[in-house]
Amino acid sequence: MARKKPSTAHGLVLIDKPAGLTSHDVVYKLRGHFGEKRIGHAGTLDPDATGLLVVGVGNATRLFRFMADMDKTYSCEIVFGVETDSLDDSGAVTATHEMTPPNLEDVRRIISEQFLGEIMQVPPMVSALRVDGVRLHKLAREGIEVERPARPITVHSFEVEATDDPMVIRATVRSGAGTYIRSLGADLGTALGGGAHIRTLRRFSVGPFSVAEATTIPEPTLLPIREAVRHLAVQVLDDSEVTDCRFGRTRIAWDGDGPWAAVDSTGELVGVFEVWLERIAKPTVVFQAR
Repeated sequence: MARKKPSTAHGLVLIDKPAGLTSHDVVYKLRGHFGEKRIGHAGTLDPDATGLLVVGVGNATRLFRFMADMDKTYSCEIVFGVETDSLDDSGAVTATHEMTPPNLEDVRRIISEQFLGEIMQVPPMVSALRVDGVRLHKLAREGIEVERPARPITVHSFEVEATDDPMVIRATVRSGAGTYIRSLGADLGTALGGGAHIRTLRRFSVGPFSVAEATTIPEPTLLPIREAVRHLAVQVLDDSEVTDCRFGRTRIAWDGDGPWAAVDSTGELVGVFEVWLERIAKPTVVFQAR
């Protein structure tokens, strides 16, 4: 029996995820489309959320660790007066509060005092974090709630505006990695003396990647593998340095803290260099010539 030829699909795909699909669903569909098992995403999206999902195909999955700390931008609506067990509108109502419609100036003042910069946040039970090897959302589905230590997060901006419903405000948040927008909404409701949950969550950007660039699951566009590290400083290697890099021999003194995307004279990604000793950089991810 003839051996199946390996996939030649390597690169980055930016997907505008629709509501109703998990991030795993998207990965599964793209595996079928590209005929490549090595596909993963750089940051999950809730099933009910929409927007940008950054997906690596083939060798691009080796670059995920350079995307781990990227800032993200979201929008959502925060509904005051009602709490749910999932902190969004997909969950069951757990509490209601008699609240007056929030005053935007009061909301902005509380946000500036409590929800900007480096803050501590308790992850929701419906998150994908693991406790004793089990994901929290699996425990939540079984009706189990466990203690979750607060973790430091960074909120760069948290802007709000009115909607047609006086008990609902629209929010746009730019935050660091590990931030749960549903928790921000719920915590804001608590800070205002009641409770809240979010709905219509949408992600607009991940680092330098924008949903405006995204394609659909049925018609995905495979971007060159170099796009996965478009946010890194670029260094151009000469032919001898390219050869040395691919054999792991290169040690170069470059200014800065790295990491660096190292390309050949044609612009093709050869590897990623990181600081090894003081100012000396060495390749930590290397791609062979195609």
